[in-house]
Amino acid sequence: QVQLVESGGGLVQAGGSLRLSCAASGRTFSSYAMGWFRQAPGKARECIAAISWWSGDITYYADFVKGRFTISRDNAKNTMYLQMNSLKPEDTAVYYCAASDQRYSGANIGSYNYWGQGTQVTVSS
Repeated sequence: QVQLVESGGGLVQAGGSLRLSCAASGRTFSSYAMGWFRQAPGKARECIAAISWWSGDITYYADFVKGRFTISRDNAKNTMYLQMNSLKPEDTAVYYCAASDQRYSGANIGSYNYWGQGTQVTVSS
């Protein structure tokens, strides 16, 4: 199993940037495909970005974050990141990281087995 802890959320003005981190412990981090999700009040949880296991050479981005967000992983640090630039008020949500036992899961939320507790991101206008 793997345990996940997100950090880096907070309050930022529109147009600003934040970098989220997801620290993993437990089984070998590199053997998991990873993803970032978010959930706004009253809305379903949605996939923002995903990255494949090991080298992370396959990535996925939701259309609404393409060109603004970047997902990456550092297996030596057991950590995944989400660099978020040009933030908009509609990006306000609780952001979650998740791990999948598969090599790559993309936006398939059902294939993610492990979840962090979430970190709040609030973008003011």
